[in-house]
Amino acid sequence: MRIPRSWVPIMAAKIVDNLIEKELIGPKVSKHELTIAAEEIIMKELTVEDRLNDEVRNMLEQYEREIDTNRLDYKKLFDMTKQKLVRERNIIL
Repeated sequence: MRIPRSWVPIMAAKIVDNLIEKELIGPKVSKHELTIAAEEIIMKELTVEDRLNDEVRNMLEQYEREIDTNRLDYKKLFDMTKQKLVRERNIIL
């Protein structure tokens, strides 16, 4: 994640404040509940790449022996696998 986690609540609060101030939304729940929901959405989006990296590591772990035996470049395999998944799933990083 490229943005510090401590910034997420601040960003969420500012987004909610701006949406309400500009009357782009008319919330049916409290501002606090809306801010928490916004935080969850932001965190989910910001951690997409982290989750993808974990998935690629788990995939390559299954082939660890072959990677070592054939002296393959782990970094290159990691990047290629990650890019393949990004294309297949239409993920925006």
